[in-house]
Amino acid sequence: QVQLVESGGGSVQAGGSLRLSCAASGYTYSGNCMGWFRQAQGKEREEVATLESDGSTSYADSVKGRFTISIDNAKNTLYLQMNSLKPEDSAMYYCAALVGYMGWACSGSTPYNYWGQGTQVTVSS
Repeated sequence: QVQLVESGGGSVQAGGSLRLSCAASGYTYSGNCMGWFRQAQGKEREEVATLESDGSTSYADSVKGRFTISIDNAKNTLYLQMNSLKPEDSAMYYCAALVGYMGWACSGSTPYNYWGQGTQVTVSS
């Protein structure tokens, strides 16, 4: 059974940093799509960063240059390094994986089929 467990959220002041982790179990990462999403209260979920099978990445314009998505294959863990945090980055952050399907682009309308429970990030001004 595939499970994704996020950790690393918390409360920081603007300009600070956090690193989110997403530990995957029940499967071994093999280039499948993985991504980070966020949902602020009262807003729709938005894509933050995604990781393609070839290692390429994509980012929302609002986080480019500040956030970095990466994966540790040995630990089967996805990360999101968040620097220069802003109050508008406050949200619940979710990691997602598309398991069992290859050939999809990992950004846009990707039908991610596994989601973590989320970790809260709060940035104060």
